Amino acid sequence: MQSRNFRLQKVGDIKWLERNYKFQKIAFSLDELVVLDATKENKCIEKFAETVSELVNDVFIPIAAGGGIRSLEDAELLFKSGADKIVLNSVLHENSPLVHNLVKIYGAQSIVASIDYKIISGTPAVFINDGQTQLDYDLSSYLRYLHQLNIGEIYLNSIDQDGTGFGYDMEVIENASKEISVPLIIAGGAGNEAHLKTGLELPGVSAVATANLFNFMGNGLPNARQKILDEGENIAQWN
Repeated sequence: MQSRNFRLQKVGDIKWLERNYKFQKIAFSLDELVVLDATKENKCIEKFAETVSELVNDVFIPIAAGGGIRSLEDAELLFKSGADKIVLNSVLHENSPLVHNLVKIYGAQSIVASIDYKIISGTPAVFINDGQTQLDYDLSSYLRYLHQLNIGEIYLNSIDQDGTGFGYDMEVIENASKEISVPLIIAGGAGNEAHLKTGLELPGVSAVATANLFNFMGNGLPNARQKILDEGENIAQWN
């Protein structure tokens, strides 16, 4: 799916993705693939696990998978299907004991906290359930809450910037990065290599994510990575 402000439009299926992008080739432009089940109603973890299984046959880079994880069994299924990490969102708020248990069993490095936020009255407000439910937390308070869960990584996504191609929400990201001590992945808004490079230059940012460049920009990802390398950014260079 292509998402804009969390409104979804279908662009193809897994076979279409492989046919058009040839993961064996495109993977050299990536460090990690984040795969999220964005189904808004009646998510099926079994079907999603099948999709993850199909992906791992063609992708040599790590895969972080999430969307609809509600139990230890759900997480176990995704790991057995080939996921290297799991991505948690709604369950972070709804079932903190489960999160603690997942961290204990699989290690913090395998657990990614996904945070979706939207600016409401000038303040970044946190949303769960695929952006449908606003929490009482503002972003700063939620980051402090997540710190107690010992999550290993944070994936921060702007609903306002999502799919726009206008660039990351730099002010919010910069403020958020000062409040966390784990790796931070930023998402929502990247439309060209300059956006990726600008995001990577922020001191607290460990990685930048994009769907736009992946879906619609042709050689956008390989070209972006090469330009970032040419300008001396410290990212892996695959030969």
